[in-house]
Amino acid sequence: MSSVVKRNHVNVIGNGEKIIMLAHGFGCDQTTWKFITNAFLDDYKLVLFDYVGSGNSDISHYDFHKYATLDGYACDVIDIISELNLQNVIFIGHSVSAMIGILAAIQKPNVFEKLIFIGPSPKYINSHQYFGGFEKNQIEDLFKFMAADFSGWANHLAPQVMQNPLKPELSDFLQESFESMNPKVALAFAKATFNCDHRESLKSLCVPSVSILATDDFVAPKTVGEYIKRHTPYNSSHMMTATGHYPHISDPEETIRTIKYFIEGDKNFNLKPEPHASSGLQISN
Repeated sequence: MSSVVKRNHVNVIGNGEKIIMLAHGFGCDQTTWKFITNAFLDDYKLVLFDYVGSGNSDISHYDFHKYATLDGYACDVIDIISELNLQNVIFIGHSVSAMIGILAAIQKPNVFEKLIFIGPSPKYINSHQYFGGFEKNQIEDLFKFMAADFSGWANHLAPQVMQNPLKPELSDFLQESFESMNPKVALAFAKATFNCDHRESLKSLCVPSVSILATDDFVAPKTVGEYIKRHTPYNSSHMMTATGHYPHISDPEETIRTIKYFIEGDKNFNLKPEPHASSGLQISN
C-alpha cells in the first residue's frame, strides 16, 4: 500500500472504466457517500477517500500549517489522482470539497472531465455586495462553540444542517460523523472552510461543472449558487427539491438522478454550454 493510499484511506470500488472521484465535506468522511454509491457500481469505478484528519485517514500526516487553507487538501486530491494514474476524472465534491476540487482542477485541468458540486460555496461570510449566508460574528461564535463544547456543537449543528426533522436518524448519523473527528483538527478544518474566499478562483476554472443546490440549505443558499454560475465559465446549476445541506444523505434517489443526468446527459442536452451560460440544468422527474 502506497503512502498516499494509506494517508487518505483510498478505496476504489466498482466495475466500470469511467472514473468518479467522491470528495466528502467538512466533518464527514467517505462513508457519507454510502447512500448513493450502489447506483454507480455497475458503470463506473468509484474512488473514495478521507481527508487527513477525517475518517480512517492516517492522522500522523496531519500538518496544521499545510491544512490551514484549502490548498493543502487540493494537493492531496492531486496526489491521489497521480498515485492512481487517473484520467478523465468526474469529480463530485460536497460542500467545501467543491472549492477543493476547483483548486485541484485549476492546477491539473487535463485530468478532469467534469466537476459536480453539491452545496458549493466560494465564501461563507457576507461582505460588500455578496451574500454568503453568515455574518462574521456568527462564524466566530461557531468556532468558540466548537472549542468550548465539541460534543454540544455537534449535537446542535447536525439537525440544523440536515434540515430533515422527520428523519432524526439522519441527524444522528451526521452527529456521529462530526464527533468522530479530533476536536482540534475539526476546528482547524472549520476555520479553513468558513474563512475561505475563493471567489477569484471561479473564473480560472476551465473544466465543465454543475452546481447542485438543495432547498432550505442555509450553508450554501441559492444566491451563492447563482453567484457561482455568473462567475464560473462552463457552469450550470440545478435546484433540487431535497432539503438541507446533505441531499446525498437525505434524498439519495433525487441526488443520484441529478448526478447521472449531468454525467450522462441526453441527446438534447449540451454538456459544453457557453461560458457564463445563463440557463441552468433542467431535469425532468
